[in-house]
Amino acid sequence: MITAGDFRKGMTVEIDGQVYTVVDFLHVKPGKGAAFVRTKIKNVITGAVLERTFNPTEKFEQAHIERKEMQYLYNDGELYYFMDVETYEQLPLNKDKVEDALKFIKENMTVTIKFYKGEAFSVEPPNFVELEVVQTDPGFKGDTATGGSKPATLETGAVIQVPLFVNTGDKIRIDTRTGEYMERV
Repeated sequence: MITAGDFRKGMTVEIDGQVYTVVDFLHVKPGKGAAFVRTKIKNVITGAVLERTFNPTEKFEQAHIERKEMQYLYNDGELYYFMDVETYEQLPLNKDKVEDALKFIKENMTVTIKFYKGEAFSVEPPNFVELEVVQTDPGFKGDTATGGSKPATLETGAVIQVPLFVNTGDKIRIDTRTGEYMERV
């Protein structure tokens, strides 16, 4: 059991039967009245963010999130198949659970899948991925002085902003946490 006074960023707790991650917290000790903990918590299943206050002595059950490395195999319509790299067991997941990661993963890529009580709820791509640019407008000589950017469509279908010197067919490295261009490979 964990008290609200022990909350830290990134901690996962069970509140009212739901699992939440602590996004932000602040211990408040007003001049008059009892102290309290102001928190911003995110539901790990739905992604909803709430702001709540707790008494520092309130107790909550700590939720244990299991992470497993799996390989993305293929999709057939609404189901996306992932394979456990140790047991070769396949796991089909619905589109709503993998939607955020789809922008940056392609077949045979290793991803991290999060489980709570044996139920998969989220797919995380690697922090950095290398993808090919399949369509972008050409940059023109003289355009680079301002350090501008242009939209580029990647092989996964995602559209990100890239520098003007990046051309169709280039392989680029992307930070999947921010969705930003890092460098040409």
